[in-house]
Amino acid sequence: MSSSSPIHPVVDHLADLALWEAELAAGSVTSDAMAADALSVASSLLDRLRQVPDPRRLRGLRHPLLVILVLTACATLVTGNDSVTAIRQWAARTPQDVLHRLGARFNPLSGRYTVPSERTFRRVLTGLDGDALDTATCGYATDVVRGDASLPVIAAGHDEPTEREQRRAATRAVTHPRPAGLLPAAAIDGKLLHGTRTEAGQVFLVAAITHHEAVILGQRQVPDKRGENAVIAELLTPLDVAGMMLTLDALHTTKKTARLITGTLKAHYLLILKGNQPLASHAAQALLTGTDTAFIDHTDVDQDRGHGRTERRTLRVAACDDTLFPGARQVFRLRRDTGDLDGVRTSKEIIHGIVSLGADQAGPDHLNAYARGHWAVENRLHWPRDVTFREDDSQLRTGTAPRALASFRNLALNTFRLAGRANIAHARRDLHDRTDTFAVYGI
Repeated sequence: MSSSSPIHPVVDHLADLALWEAELAAGSVTSDAMAADALSVASSLLDRLRQVPDPRRLRGLRHPLLVILVLTACATLVTGNDSVTAIRQWAARTPQDVLHRLGARFNPLSGRYTVPSERTFRRVLTGLDGDALDTATCGYATDVVRGDASLPVIAAGHDEPTEREQRRAATRAVTHPRPAGLLPAAAIDGKLLHGTRTEAGQVFLVAAITHHEAVILGQRQVPDKRGENAVIAELLTPLDVAGMMLTLDALHTTKKTARLITGTLKAHYLLILKGNQPLASHAAQALLTGTDTAFIDHTDVDQDRGHGRTERRTLRVAACDDTLFPGARQVFRLRRDTGDLDGVRTSKEIIHGIVSLGADQAGPDHLNAYARGHWAVENRLHWPRDVTFREDDSQLRTGTAPRALASFRNLALNTFRLAGRANIAHARRDLHDRTDTFAVYGI
């Protein structure tokens, strides 16, 4: 009858423990040696993202917040990475040398740097400080514009013909040159993130974007569309908008906003007059009533053709003063006639507005350009996020995760625009190589 001794399993277990301790010691030495040059990569984006506070408790924390933020930012640049699942799947194949430079967690048992799990990505994104993240991502664009950081470079194929949108942008610069003397301008408007849920309702984000370069300057969250006015001061005050033209829709046409822009911010405004300001609207209409001949010297006409339609924009102006609205210097009437490519007009729209610039600083052609430039917030911010990044199809619902991904999409848009790319979808397809993707931010 055979008998088994408990000594042999215990000895085997002690041997395994000794081997494990040796591996840990070797891993610790390797990790310490390799950590000497970790986080040494010079990147303006990394410097900005380091300022975002970590929402997690220190106890049990394994993965640095910077690693999660940088991997999310780089993954968002690449086509198809529009969800947390896709972002983590892309990040899982990050080269080891990149993870080392970022300061990722080193696993001594496997001898490799590890990528956080999808669950960690979700938990961190859900608890982030949205305002701090927006400040960091938009601050990177500010660094590039000011020359404090190098321009991002998006890799492109060799011997490729110029992309169609790039050709259109170049052609439009020739056929529709911008009037001389235009001030730097920014448009402010809000966007609803469909499907989101918070204690106050759905997530509604208000952003400021420049007219010409379409660089997103800042973003803030409000409970709903009716709360946009309450966040305007919070959005614009941290930004350097002195001397800029700020264009806003009728929802923001209030005396408080006008005084904020012309007083505290030392900027200029272009506001739309509608039913929420009936006295100012009626006064503007009275000042602008008259024949085309009477306003011939105060009228600008701009015609455009493209995207399957024609458009004729006729703008006339008249002088006014503070008695009509705080800081007001001119009122305008803009008539838009649109039609098919055969030239037959099928629709007409007339709007009235007010500006804080006098005729010596902004003529009818300038105001026409400012009014048209306001559409950058729809055409170059809301539309790309909805269509190219599929924002409305996102399954993220709660916490700050929907806003966090919106912030990273803003960062991607800024990056592509600063790199001189007009077609965002085309630029995203050029970044399948991970080395090229991390090189965009100097990582």
